[in-house]
Amino acid sequence: MKYRGVKNTLACVCVLGMCMLAGCGSDGATQADSNVTDSSVETSTENTAADDAVADDAEADAEIASGFVFESNGVEIAVDMDMSSIVDALGEPDSYFEQPSCAAQGIAKIYTYSGFQIETYPDGEQDLIASIILKDDSVSTPEGIDLSMTKDDIIAAYGSDYQETDKSITYENNGTKLCFILNGEDIASIEYDSPVLN
Repeated sequence: MKYRGVKNTLACVCVLGMCMLAGCGSDGATQADSNVTDSSVETSTENTAADDAVADDAEADAEIASGFVFESNGVEIAVDMDMSSIVDALGEPDSYFEQPSCAAQGIAKIYTYSGFQIETYPDGEQDLIASIILKDDSVSTPEGIDLSMTKDDIIAAYGSDYQETDKSITYENNGTKLCFILNGEDIASIEYDSPVLN
């Protein structure tokens, strides 16, 4: 017992001695340490700004990549995105309609563009995209599927991990549903649906 106490005391004395030696040094060494510290702070500040920019880009990308994405005229459109940014990018729709929302309290808005339609739901001050519906074969999914194609084309493009009814095939990605409405083996409609519609 006594030996262990002496051993612990010696260990403490050694640690204190090393700390005191580390604190001693010439002014040159202290100045060099100070310069390294200042340089580290500058680099750290620059890295933080770069990290913030990357985080902002990643957040924007994550919003788009949260599920299946439709593209029109170079504009990526995904469910649950703010519709105001889409209108800014695509311009005024061919037609516009309002009705009471089924997904949330407030007004749902329907924007019709050439070949497709977007329906929104209210979320506070924003109108978020509830669904995107492809109406004719002038538009297609990024994977190349349009309304002129068949069930076999869908499976070749998207694989066999889907839910099927006698009138549809549905794929799911992070809550977003991509639904192909069928008329026999032919595609009648293509819909991207937000989880809020579930």
